[in-house]
Amino acid sequence: MDHLAVLSFLALAPIVLVGILLVGFRLPAMYAMPVGYIVVVGIAVYFWQTEWAAVLASSIQGLILAVGLLYIIFGALLLLATLTKSGAIATIRRTFTDISPDRRVQAIIIGWLFGSFIEGASGFGTPAAVVAPLMLALGFPAMAAVMVGMVIQSTPVSFGAVGTPVLVGVSGGLEGGGGVEERASALGMSFPEYISEIGFQTVLLHAAAGTFVPLLICCMLCGFYGKERRFSDGLGAWKFALFAAFALTIPSVLYNYFLGVEFTSLLGGLTGLVIVVLAARKGFLLPRTVWDFPPREDWLARWTGKLEPGSGGSEMVSTENRIGLLRAWAPYLIIAAVLVITRTVEPLKVWLEGVTLSWDDILGTGIGEAVEPLFSPGATFILVSAVTYGLHRMRGHQILGSWKMAGSQLAGAAVALLFAVPLVRVFINTGAEFGETTLESMPLTLAAGAAELGGTNWPLIAPWIGALGAFVAGSNTVSNLMFSLFQHATADRIAVPPESVVAAQAVGGAAGNMITVHNVVAASAVVGLAGREGDVLRQTVLPLTYYLLVAGAVSFILVNGVALHAGTVLLAVTLAALAALLAWFKLRDARLPVPEHTRLPRPRQGGGRSE
Repeated sequence: MDHLAVLSFLALAPIVLVGILLVGFRLPAMYAMPVGYIVVVGIAVYFWQTEWAAVLASSIQGLILAVGLLYIIFGALLLLATLTKSGAIATIRRTFTDISPDRRVQAIIIGWLFGSFIEGASGFGTPAAVVAPLMLALGFPAMAAVMVGMVIQSTPVSFGAVGTPVLVGVSGGLEGGGGVEERASALGMSFPEYISEIGFQTVLLHAAAGTFVPLLICCMLCGFYGKERRFSDGLGAWKFALFAAFALTIPSVLYNYFLGVEFTSLLGGLTGLVIVVLAARKGFLLPRTVWDFPPREDWLARWTGKLEPGSGGSEMVSTENRIGLLRAWAPYLIIAAVLVITRTVEPLKVWLEGVTLSWDDILGTGIGEAVEPLFSPGATFILVSAVTYGLHRMRGHQILGSWKMAGSQLAGAAVALLFAVPLVRVFINTGAEFGETTLESMPLTLAAGAAELGGTNWPLIAPWIGALGAFVAGSNTVSNLMFSLFQHATADRIAVPPESVVAAQAVGGAAGNMITVHNVVAASAVVGLAGREGDVLRQTVLPLTYYLLVAGAVSFILVNGVALHAGTVLLAVTLAALAALLAWFKLRDARLPVPEHTRLPRPRQGGGRSE
């Protein structure tokens, strides 16, 4: 069998099946992923002629990766449980309600800005695992907290973990590839300089697409979780949302240009957080009225998980200790400091990365995998939890309770991840290297089929391939490793600047994190929402579609210049459609009675007000 359309359909089948089960049938990931795993194994063996030894080795490789992810999840759960049992959560909650009790403002500051900083320092889904439980503790419904945590897994992701998706993903994917060195030489650049150029074009695309992400978060928060489901209530914070967007994207572009890709999200997120928090404390551009969720008794059952939000549940707040502001925030500040130091101090980084648990050449297939237990964010979470025991003067029963709470929540994510990651590795490890076939691997076959359909309009499609890679591989870095060379070669064939197309790939791979099952499962687990992953994906598909359309359109404009062509038309249509949709929501919502919780006047502070 060598018909590209049929092979592309077969390669796509496991991905589509998992999507249908999760989103269409709302089946929990713990059931959907095993089905997807069985299907991908069948297709790999019977159509790609993959050897059973390679399938088994790929599955073992996936299990090793899954254990590493569960290590991070447990660390995040343990930290949340520790802060809960110590009583620090109540103080942290007051920190943000003191800035503004408006949930839109809290979502922007915690999710968009604090989350971006954590992404820059750590990456690999860590922000959602930190942001979601923090918002849960502030009184957000569990599903709303996960939704916000997932949507912000977009703009800062290409430069997460101190630039890993570019420095490892793009660089590793292009290194040694045909035509890459020639293109760099033609531009008068060395290979590292060429990677930096791709990184700069990537941050420009993110700046364009990311501008409206905070506003989308506000509208989705109000539309999905408000008393009257008014998407237009989110528009009440439009000035603050745009201000917060530019406070992140503009510094990120500058840091990328002057300092390089490593600190784009790290310093961009930190700068934006400082600017916006200081401005918000002065009342600058805060909405005139406060928006809050409806009373707890009016929440839908599917909004909540096993952990009780805010101060309403005995599990979430301990009153044994009264924790001061600095001590309450100290664990998060220590996390940020440890992550920065371990990612930027090269001797320490090399030493931590050198401590590995590895299995090379599994079953003689050449497939191998390693876990870096000390370099993993999970180690940081556990270390900081231990420090917090002394810092918050916790008693023995509180410490034991934190471990029990964390352990009880881990099981919900374990089954899904233990099948999802092996599914991805079997999907990737196909082709001539792993069996008696002349076919390319399943991801490259699927991408080749898409390229045939795209032709000269490929820059419009390139971000979608990146998102597809992130969805199936669970990582922007892995998506870039899989598809960067393919994107570069495709651009060569259609005679457009390859660096711009690879940048579109990197942006799409970042946006794809919004629907990456691994991240959804991890974020859901830390707020006790295991089994509702499909509901989250149904919501995050909306901002993902917007992001990919804008990224593709701007990429096309970078390649072809500003003119009346497919790129400018798509950009105009996308923005017009977004504006029309918001206008329609506003007109529709105007016919509904204004709920009481939106009429609450803000206490007067200095600074301007906007609606």
